[in-house]
Amino acid sequence: MILAFVLAIAVSAAAYRARVLSLGGALAAVVVGTVIFGIGGAAWAVLLLAFFVSSSALTRWRAAAKAAAGEEVVKGGRRDAVQVLANGGVATAIAALHGLRPDLALFPAFAGAIAAATADTWATEVGLLSRAAPRLITNGRRVPAGTSGGVTALGTAAVLAGGIFIGALAAALVALGWAASSTPAADVVAAASPAAGSDAGAVARIALATPAAAVLAALFDSLLGATVQAAYLCPRCDTPTERRVHRCGTRTTRIRGLAWVTNDAVNLAATAAGALVGWLSAG
Repeated sequence: MILAFVLAIAVSAAAYRARVLSLGGALAAVVVGTVIFGIGGAAWAVLLLAFFVSSSALTRWRAAAKAAAGEEVVKGGRRDAVQVLANGGVATAIAALHGLRPDLALFPAFAGAIAAATADTWATEVGLLSRAAPRLITNGRRVPAGTSGGVTALGTAAVLAGGIFIGALAAALVALGWAASSTPAADVVAAASPAAGSDAGAVARIALATPAAAVLAALFDSLLGATVQAAYLCPRCDTPTERRVHRCGTRTTRIRGLAWVTNDAVNLAATAAGALVGWLSAG
């Protein structure tokens, strides 16, 4: 666990220096990383790092071009503690549960949660560069770039790519047997594990189920974003936004959704949905 803590600090510090995470976000990432690295082990760590490194790279990719498109989102730039926990909280809880009660279905559930978080981030970062205006998933109406619930062909392709990326990694880890006995507690069930590298069916299941989890979670995310997530309108600028106080300083009016359902709450729910799909696939 000490080695896991040191590794989590190193990764989080690098992300903080690279201006990917705020100080609070880096501290939250230390907690997430320590639990997943220390309890889950190598296979779990690989998936978390794959999500983190790829998402950080895409966030920095053409950042200036994406800044204007995403300026009406409440949070931008560095990810804070709430954002880190919204994307990684479910995966962390699954890793902790694995440490308390090893279960063969928990690695696919973990992979589903990570795939959902990866797909959401990739879709956001790539979709903001789409030349076509997003359309609201519920009625097809065109909405400004960055609007929750808005989808584009480019963003949808990024969802699938993110899911396939995590799915391929998860399948490789299962095939290598890394997901079978990553912790001492897991050794109890390792001999009977379908992830022991000899079960081609288990490899195929996780390779297919993980991208499916990403796509279904992204669909759920968009539906929540278009229906129950809070959306506001600036009466002065007549601009839709996710901000309660617009950039111009004017207090906005809620025009849709529930005040307590933020983008972070939607992301948390979507990663839980991805985990559920992964868990069901293992049954």
